[in-house]
Amino acid sequence: MRFPSECYQIERELRQRMPHLTEAQTRSLALWTFGTATARSGCQNAVAAALLSFTGSFGAVRQRLREFLRDGADRARPSPNQIDVRACFAPLMRWVLSLWKSDGLALAIDPTTLSDKLTVVVVSVVYRGCAIPVAWVVMPGNKRGGFIDPAVELLGLLSVAIPSHMNVIVMADRGLRSPRLWKAIRSFGWHPYMRQTVSVVFRPDGGARTRARGLVRAPNSAFIGRGTAFRAKKRQVRGTIIVVWAAGQSDPWIILTDLEPEDAGASWYALRFWIEVGFKALKSVGWQWQKTRRRDPARVERHWLILSAATILALAYGSREEDAEALNRLPSALRAPPKAAPVRASG
Repeated sequence: MRFPSECYQIERELRQRMPHLTEAQTRSLALWTFGTATARSGCQNAVAAALLSFTGSFGAVRQRLREFLRDGADRARPSPNQIDVRACFAPLMRWVLSLWKSDGLALAIDPTTLSDKLTVVVVSVVYRGCAIPVAWVVMPGNKRGGFIDPAVELLGLLSVAIPSHMNVIVMADRGLRSPRLWKAIRSFGWHPYMRQTVSVVFRPDGGARTRARGLVRAPNSAFIGRGTAFRAKKRQVRGTIIVVWAAGQSDPWIILTDLEPEDAGASWYALRFWIEVGFKALKSVGWQWQKTRRRDPARVERHWLILSAATILALAYGSREEDAEALNRLPSALRAPPKAAPVRASG
């Protein structure tokens, strides 16, 4: 099968970012990534059809794509080599950070599902209204058990790639409000930003224990202060609670973080919603992952590696266009993205 000349630049980029991959793995990943961007879909047949004008044989390219996702023993020519997706998470994180111009970083943890067939627990970098998946684990949709263990493991795999000087917040919704996840995030030197239920108990410093909802009395009001969260001693944590009751909302938003009140942004948690846009980019408005018929978790995890690489490249290209337009330059004249405003150091 002829390798499209348009893939060589992507292949060089992938070889630089993930040098642990073999030459064959890098080339197949480049082919998949280029085809996904060309087809605007990560579905195998759509990618094969998009590559047809470059490769000349639908059957040959489809087989090449299929072999990349299989275990080594399941290939047409069995091989001991297969991609360890988890070994790619730190390189993906370093790739994103190589394009970063700020000491601040926001990560979001959230699950997404494929009907009742699959559940994917994802850690994403939120960026410009979207999100880049950098670590994930795929589980059968009907599997019992929580998401805390996978979330802690994924953060640990990423921690080796994030410099210690960076100010990192990790956002999680109510389904992941675990003291164990809180402790894990802090153990990496990062800051949890975890949404709580309206019934969570909090005792402000110098005050009485109360339900956090009672800290604000009406819409258009907010409270932020230090204290101790939770009732049971084994679960209690010291932190800052942010309670925001916006107009038109039936209940306030309640966020718990370890940052000091003066360092915690009341609106930062809104960044977590960018992960929803990221999921749409992976699915219906982007790479069309919702159309996949794959059910084997290992193959789906490899497929997500393709979708992650395609997302990084697409957002890097789009950011360059945006930055060049803001500076009234041609994209080719932009050597580096503008530096972000400095992030205030946290206590």
